[in-house]
This record gives sequence, structure tokens and C-alpha cells, in this order.
Amino acid sequence: MVRESREFQIFAKPAGARCNLGCHYCYYLDKEPLSADGASLQMPDHLLETYIIQHINASTEPIITFSWHGGEPTILGLDYFQKIVELQHKHQPLNRRIVNGMQTNGTLLDEAWCRFLATEGFFVGISLDGPAELHDIFRVSKNQKSTHSLTMRGYELLQRFGVSCEILCVVNADNVQHPLRIYEYFKGLNARYVTFLPLVERITAAGHVSSRTAPALAYGEFLCTIFDEWVTRDISRMKVQIFEEAARSAFGQDHTLCIFKETCGGVPVVECNGDFYACDHYVDDRHRLGNIRDTSLADLLDSPAQKEFGRAKRDTLPQECRRCEFISQCNGGCPKDRFLLTANGEPGLNYLCAGYKLFFSHCRPFIAEVAAQWRLHNLSKREHIATQEQAPLKIGRNEPCPCGSGLKYKNCCLHRS
Repeated sequence: MVRESREFQIFAKPAGARCNLGCHYCYYLDKEPLSADGASLQMPDHLLETYIIQHINASTEPIITFSWHGGEPTILGLDYFQKIVELQHKHQPLNRRIVNGMQTNGTLLDEAWCRFLATEGFFVGISLDGPAELHDIFRVSKNQKSTHSLTMRGYELLQRFGVSCEILCVVNADNVQHPLRIYEYFKGLNARYVTFLPLVERITAAGHVSSRTAPALAYGEFLCTIFDEWVTRDISRMKVQIFEEAARSAFGQDHTLCIFKETCGGVPVVECNGDFYACDHYVDDRHRLGNIRDTSLADLLDSPAQKEFGRAKRDTLPQECRRCEFISQCNGGCPKDRFLLTANGEPGLNYLCAGYKLFFSHCRPFIAEVAAQWRLHNLSKREHIATQEQAPLKIGRNEPCPCGSGLKYKNCCLHRS
């Protein structure tokens, strides 16, 4: 029996919201679930094994992908993650592969950690907001000290041990003013994968944002500036997530990034106590849909409430968005950022709309050229195949006749046409 495909990426948080840093813009520090006696939780061994079993059972693809997040997952220590891998090996199905990803601030990594991550094939995302003077504006320790040198130590160790690594840069009101400075810095680090994540902090129901929030147009200009440099010099050596997503339309491909998909709900959270939430940005009572102790992960993923949460992104789009020429590029963006009013007073406009429009308009000529080249390549390929299929079969005079008579071709069908 063929199982129906179920695509998902669960943000598993075995340490909950606990973190060794005190980043000013962190939206997760106050999400830490508490036990009955008020003590901080970490996912206990029996629940960890339950989660791994349920995750494997819920996965329908040949490659089973785990994503470990926080808080800061490395705060649990290397022994904990060695236990994770042991449990995965214990329950790994035949002829299927398990791949692990981890998002970290990098400050607790050492040689033992990086040797383990390399050996087990982890893909690691590391949070880095640029050079020290930009990174340290908001990414600080609990006592408000610089973290850049510790993060860079972790990054350099990852590089030395050959761990596949992606830089995640939060674009805020300060570093958004320095696109080329940040981009050249990442190039200097030999970064292969980079994600630019815009900071949007809503502080009032009226749609006001914090002073840390990157202005929408400034974010668009930031992307355009880096895009021009990337297209000219680095298109083959560096992958920038939003550029890759924009180019998918040239090949008729669906988006892989949740914020640009037509519907969402494929990136839920499993907290350290087993609670299942609809999304990393919606960890609240309203969006707590159950607990894996009581309901299987597969059932939670397929639940009507989770499906409704995903469809709401599409169904609540304002008419202005539905008529927009870039609707297939952004699909309204992330629902958490859709708190502005349209020109007609309709709710649901994305705060970043102006920036997205600027960027998608800017890169449109490049995408059109890529699409045209791709269509031309496919047309030439199809014509070549058709020509080969229509070409007469070349048979030597003295070879056996293809009709199966047993005679030589020259004595049989050669002269019959």
C-alpha cells in the first residue's frame, strides 16, 4: 500500500526556550513551558524516544529529516544528542535514510561537538548578523556582553570539520543599512548557504512595530543590492535562500519556503514536554493542538485544526493581494506579518509588502531570462529526442535483418522499401 505523501518540517525543541544568550529580538524566550513545580523542562528520555518513533512513522519520504531547534539545543550537551542519534539508529526503517539539522548560536560548540556533527552528517544553521559591530547590537549574552567572537569560534570549528553549514542573518533596523558590508563579510567566511530573515516585531494592535524592526522598503533595497552582486559574481558559489525561492517560478516549481507557499502548516513545533503547536510563531494556548503523549504526531499533522490553520493563510488574503502581479511569488508572506490594512481598509496586508514588491520587481528580468533559457533548452532537448526517434535505423548490409528472418540484411529487407 502506497502511503499518501505528507510533507512537514517539525521544529523539535528538546530544550524548550532555554538559551545561554539574551538576544534582544528573541521571540521565544518567554515561551518556555514549565512543569508543575515551576522547574525548567527538557525532553525526558522516554518522551524523546516516543517523539523519534512517531516522527519516523509520520514521515512518508525516503529521507526522514529531523530539525532540532530552541532556544539553544546545544545547551543540553553532546551526550544528549549522541542519545538522539542512537535512538534514531535503533528505530530507523530499512532502506530509508535519516538526516538531522540543527539551528544554533554556535557559542557552545567545541571540537568534540563538531567532530560528532561531521561524523553524523548534521546540517547546521548558525545565527550570525554580520561583523562584530553589527552582530553584537542585539545578539548578546545574558549579561549583555559581546557574543560575536564565540559565535565565530563555533563557525570556524564547523568549517574545519567540514560540517555543512548555513548562515542565518536576522535583518534588523541597523544591519539593513549595510547590505554589501554584510554580504562581503559572509563571502569572506566562504559561506555557501545564506538566509536573510527580516525582523518584524509588532508592538501594537494598530500595526506599529519596534525600533529594531527593519523598514519594509529598506529590506527590499537590502535584497536588491545583494541580488545584483550575487548575480554578477556569486551565482554559482553561494545559495541565498530568498533568491533561490524567487527563481523557482522560472522552472515552474512550487515554493519550498513556508512563508511563500500558498498555504502553511507544514512547519509545526513539538515542545520539550510533548506539546504540539501549529507554528513556531504561534506557540500559544490557542494554537496548542495537542500532545504527542496522547495523540500521535501523524494525527496531529493531519488534524482538521492544523489543516485549517494552513488554509487560513490563503483564505484570508485581502483582495488587493489576490490581484497583485506578484501573488505567485509571495502568496501574502508569513501570516504573522500580515497586520496592516490595504489601501481600501481591508485587513491582512503584510508589513513587508512594499519591500517584497520592490525585490520581486527588481529580479523579474533575470528570472524571465532564466525561464526563457530553460524553455529553449527543453525545446532543443525534445527536438533532439524526436529527431533520434524518427531517424532510420542504420544496419550494416551483412548484419542480421531486423525482421527476424535469419537472412543477412542485404538479402532480405534492404531493397524492399
